[in-house]
Amino acid sequence: MNRDAVLTARSVSIEYEVDPPVKAVRDVSLTLHRGEILGLAGESGCGKSTLAYGINRLLKPPALMTSGEIVFHDRSGEDIDVVGLADEELRRFRWDKVSMVFQGAMNSLNPVINVRAQLFDVFTTHRPEMSKRDKQRRSEELLELVGVDPKRLSSFPHELSGGMRQRVMIAMALALDPQVMIMDEPTTALDVVVQRGIIREIMRLRERLGFAVIFITHDLPMLIEISDRIAVMLQGEIVELGTASEIYRDPQHEYTKKLLSSFPSLRGDRGDFVRTGTQPVSATLGPAAANIPIRGGAV
Repeated sequence: MNRDAVLTARSVSIEYEVDPPVKAVRDVSLTLHRGEILGLAGESGCGKSTLAYGINRLLKPPALMTSGEIVFHDRSGEDIDVVGLADEELRRFRWDKVSMVFQGAMNSLNPVINVRAQLFDVFTTHRPEMSKRDKQRRSEELLELVGVDPKRLSSFPHELSGGMRQRVMIAMALALDPQVMIMDEPTTALDVVVQRGIIREIMRLRERLGFAVIFITHDLPMLIEISDRIAVMLQGEIVELGTASEIYRDPQHEYTKKLLSSFPSLRGDRGDFVRTGTQPVSATLGPAAANIPIRGGAV
């Protein structure tokens, strides 16, 4: 894997300007390397999604990035100051350089427009020079890439299963060949079998296309299985950052240990509830998913 940085966030702080103000992200610094999967874990409300929206300049009032810088290191060698991009520059940057699969993406498709029209809209906006034939060919390629029959281009979202809608959203995120994909809990509301299929597809596409992934979820055992490195967030701060192997085998922060223990073991007795900050974390006697193969050891 290429160890060159593709995205750098330095001392990013994000605040919700309500009364009283809420500091959702506190002085976070991260580096994403080309081709890697960086897992971002933590309980609900810890600031994971807010950080992702901040990285992609998608924050809406009352959310405001109060400090920090975000730099995208383009494969051309140019460093792009994401925070300083003007509106038109930002429009060209999104989806082309950094794309995002949103939380609840299954419901992000327009219910009254078929899949073809929604994919074509991406190209019309960002690749206006493309002919209709090229749009059709590229749309078919994208659906094949994510394991969906190209005949489904004529389908409306309600005619697709939840897993197929999610795959269409991933196809849209890949449409412009981005260098970074941010995935905000992309398997939420899917059953376990479909979740595993989506995860396998993401891994296969990453290996084939070489984009980097920021994968956001509260499911730390899953991140241990698929990630190269993992950052653990608590109350707006990154409290631990390491390879998947380090996080699993030798967690340093007490919260990481409790987060690992919050998933039931296949063997052993049930444990008691413990509390971290203001939110409960269910703790059992053994670490979760004891037989998970560790990717991070090879990083």
